[in-house]
Amino acid sequence: MTWADAIIAVTAGLLISIVTTPVGVSGAVFLLPVQLSVLDVPNPAVTPTNLLFNVVSGPGALLRYRRRGSLASPLTRLLLLGTLPGVVVGAVVRVFAVPGPGVFRVIVAVLLLPLGVWLCLREPPPPDRPASAAPPPQRGILGLALGVGVVGGVYGIGGGSILGPILVGRGLPVAVVAPAALASTFVTSVAGAGAFAALAAAGQGDIAPDWGIGLLCGVGGLVGGYAGAHLQPRLPERGLRLVLGGLAVAVALLYAGQVALQR
Repeated sequence: MTWADAIIAVTAGLLISIVTTPVGVSGAVFLLPVQLSVLDVPNPAVTPTNLLFNVVSGPGALLRYRRRGSLASPLTRLLLLGTLPGVVVGAVVRVFAVPGPGVFRVIVAVLLLPLGVWLCLREPPPPDRPASAAPPPQRGILGLALGVGVVGGVYGIGGGSILGPILVGRGLPVAVVAPAALASTFVTSVAGAGAFAALAAAGQGDIAPDWGIGLLCGVGGLVGGYAGAHLQPRLPERGLRLVLGGLAVAVALLYAGQVALQR
C-alpha cells in the first residue's frame, strides 16, 4: 500500500462518516466503490474490510452520543435486543443455507428507493405537533431489528442504512434513530467481523480483511463520526431527513447497479 492509498483511505473514511453519522448510517456501503475501484481491495475481502471499518470508526460517534445522553434510549435497547440474536442466526444461515446476494440486493433496492424518495419529498411535522405517522410498536421494532441482525450476520452489513429510513419513515425523529442505529451497526459489525475471522482461520475461502485499508478507513471514520455526531444537533430535522432519504436512494441505486453488472 502506497502513501497515496493511505491518504485516500483515511480521507474517504473521514468524509463519508461526517455525512452519514448524523443520520445513523455508518457509511461502509459507500466505501465499497472506493475500495474496489480506487484502492484495489479484492472482492471477497471487501465485506470483512467494511466490517473492520465499522468496528474502528463506530466508537467515535457513539462516544459523542453517549456524552450527550442520547445513546441510552429505549430504542437503543430494543435494537440491540433484536440484532444480537439476529446476528447469531445469520451466522448459522451463512454456513448452512446462504441465499444469493443478488436476491438480497434487489429486495433492499426495492424497499429503500421509494422510501428514500418519500423521505426527501415529505415535509416533517412542526415541532409543536406530533408526527402524522404513529411510531411503530415495540414488538414491530424488535422484529425489524431481529431481521436486520440476521441480514447483518449473513451478508456482513451493519444495517443502519436499512433501520434508519424505515424507523424515520414510521414517524421517529432522526435525532432518536441515529444513535440507536449506529449502536446496532457497531454490535452487528463486531459479531460479523468475528465470524469472518473465524471462517478465514478455518480456511474457508480468501475472506480475510485488508487490515491496512480497513484500519486506515476506520481511523478516518473515527474522527469523522465524532465530528458528525457533534454536528447533528445543529442541523434541522428537514435537512437530516433529506440526507437520510438521499442516502437511502443512493444505497438502492448502488445495489441495483451491482445486480445489473453481475448479469
